[in-house]
Amino acid sequence: MNPARIPVIVCRILTVPQESETASKQTSALDFASAHGARRVTIMSAEALPTVTVRPVRDVDAEALGRVHAKCWHETYDHLISTATLEAVSPKRLAELWTHWASQGEEYRMSAALVDGEIVGFVGSGPARDENPPAERELYFIYLLDAWHGTGIGQRLFDAAVHKGESSYLWVAEDNPRAHRFYVRNGFALDGASQQEPFLGETIKEVRFVR
Repeated sequence: MNPARIPVIVCRILTVPQESETASKQTSALDFASAHGARRVTIMSAEALPTVTVRPVRDVDAEALGRVHAKCWHETYDHLISTATLEAVSPKRLAELWTHWASQGEEYRMSAALVDGEIVGFVGSGPARDENPPAERELYFIYLLDAWHGTGIGQRLFDAAVHKGESSYLWVAEDNPRAHRFYVRNGFALDGASQQEPFLGETIKEVRFVR
């Protein structure tokens, strides 16, 4: 698979802002527990919250990224791609691709999100790939495991790949309203372009957002 053509379909976009003061962290703890199914919630101290880190990907991340990548594809594409095709996705093959992606030049921004040291999502952007691009930077992909929806990690990943106010664009599945809303909140708008993108032997209709 050509790593330059990974479709941009957000696995699970997160939009909860990060808090800084202790009191706010305690409130966030309530929201976090509630979002993850807790029936009884007690106020946790700031120290009890998971430690979230967003950093550049490393060569040693390849195996973990391959596993997370495969799981995100299952969670994201289950309504767009056949079950048989998704079951053929190989975490090992994706890990091999990540070995290459982690070593690209400085113009590429590839970052991973970790919760208590475990990779739960990733993002990548770099030079535009279109022949006549609407911006110089393209967001290639952003994925996050479903379990971490609603915790703000998605926004942190996005900010690591696309700087505030930076002109950029992306392709995303037409049938992905959650992702569309996220991009609109971050200042993007549809420009009318669309394409049929090959994906694992099938095709997905994509639309383009530009900022």
